Amino acid sequence: MRKGLKSVANGIALVCVLPAFALYRLGRLLLGEPKGFAGWSQAMSLVPGLTGVYLRRAFYRLVLPRCGKDCCLSFGTVFSHPTAEVGRNVYVGLYGCLGDVTLEDDVLLGSHVSIANGGAQHGIERLDIPVREQPGVWPRITIGRDSWIGDRAVVLADVGRHCVIAAGSVVTKPIPDYAIAMGVPAKVVRYRNQTGVAAAEPVEMVSSGQLDSVSQ
Repeated sequence: MRKGLKSVANGIALVCVLPAFALYRLGRLLLGEPKGFAGWSQAMSLVPGLTGVYLRRAFYRLVLPRCGKDCCLSFGTVFSHPTAEVGRNVYVGLYGCLGDVTLEDDVLLGSHVSIANGGAQHGIERLDIPVREQPGVWPRITIGRDSWIGDRAVVLADVGRHCVIAAGSVVTKPIPDYAIAMGVPAKVVRYRNQTGVAAAEPVEMVSSGQLDSVSQ
């Protein structure tokens, strides 16, 4: 019964976002893809409650190359690139700021998580021209399957599969599979697949209440 109701709700949401999708396509033709996409991503991020979860999911399923039919993109979630990919059973907490990223299946992001495309988006070597005019590097970031990123973490490099990143950490280098990492910059404290090795201290990520929305 519940599955059937969710299917109906998803269908209604899809119909509701069709005008927005049409306007997005028109804006993309007039303004170019980056600007046309950014405005609609910001607008969709502001729809509150469960209605917003369904509408965002429906919109991004039309726009992004991949967006899981059962993902949860919470209030305030903004994508900066239309090439982002969202897998199945992905949960993004409040006010997520996501760049050109691949979120593989079963990824959990806490609130206020920022995933930027590396730490060298602008050059800083030259002093004769502004930083904003210096070329940089924009690598695509991948968050591996079944990884959990805590509240207010900043991710500038790939995170492997089955990883846990502590709240407030800053990931500046790639994190290997099964790693638990914390700190600024984030360092691996242990591996989830190594038994008998205790973590240095408890790792707190997001509150359990925030994860209730995964099943929405």
